[in-house]
Amino acid sequence: MVRDADLLVPGVLYRRDPVADPVPLVVDSPHSGVDWPADFEHRVTLAELMTSVDAYVDELFGAVPAVGGTLLAALFPRAYVDPNRAEDDLDARLIDGDWPHPLNPTRKTAAGMGVIRRLILEGRPLYDRPLPAERILHRLETFHRPYHSALAEAVARTHARHGVVFHLNVHSMKPVGNAMNVDAGRARPDVVLSDREGATCDPAFIGRAVEVLRDLGYRVSVNDPYKGAELVRRHSDPAGGRHSLQLELNRALYLDPQTFDRSTGFARLKADLDTLLADLADWTAARAG
Repeated sequence: MVRDADLLVPGVLYRRDPVADPVPLVVDSPHSGVDWPADFEHRVTLAELMTSVDAYVDELFGAVPAVGGTLLAALFPRAYVDPNRAEDDLDARLIDGDWPHPLNPTRKTAAGMGVIRRLILEGRPLYDRPLPAERILHRLETFHRPYHSALAEAVARTHARHGVVFHLNVHSMKPVGNAMNVDAGRARPDVVLSDREGATCDPAFIGRAVEVLRDLGYRVSVNDPYKGAELVRRHSDPAGGRHSLQLELNRALYLDPQTFDRSTGFARLKADLDTLLADLADWTAARAG
């Protein structure tokens, strides 16, 4: 149950606003939701579903309001509909009926991981039949679009107040890339930071995050294997003072891979992320208008 939210859309999202002096920092966690919708008629196990969840990532970044930032998190699971994909990044094979919009499937859809997921794991279809077009539209209209609207509002409000906004889009990743990933079979670092090869934020923003995390002892990679996806693409405009950075945490740092419970490393990682957030709060505040 979500408590103390400043905005709560049951089953969809929650937002927590600053409780300290506001700074131009917005953090969103789009893949940590585990409120399974009643019409999610999948054919896989809960354990398989959980491999797609960035479990507890919103909790790991729970200190955002305390340092003056805004925290937004999805409550629905990304296996149901993925807010980090464009609406048209959709596999036609999943649609039963007439689709009213153009499709623009990317390599994510080809790998089974479009806005509506086809595969939960390599060789494991999520559904045993195509989905009625109206059900897919319902997912987009009720979950995907409201999440983007809430993030756009938080970013715009913060930018209006400070003249600049720094958006951190937070995730977790499997310790080793699987067959559906571009880095299949490769061990991953502790943290991956991504700005779509310099397109979504001031280099100083990603540079500051890299510096703090490395000083804390973490192995950090930039734009490898992740470049940054739809949320940082859509909500950034560096020339206009809107800077977006994607952050991926290695699940081996904090998660038991069998039970999906917090591991003994959770507390240390949370404390280190609190340090990162406090530093970024001061750093972003110094850049406010």
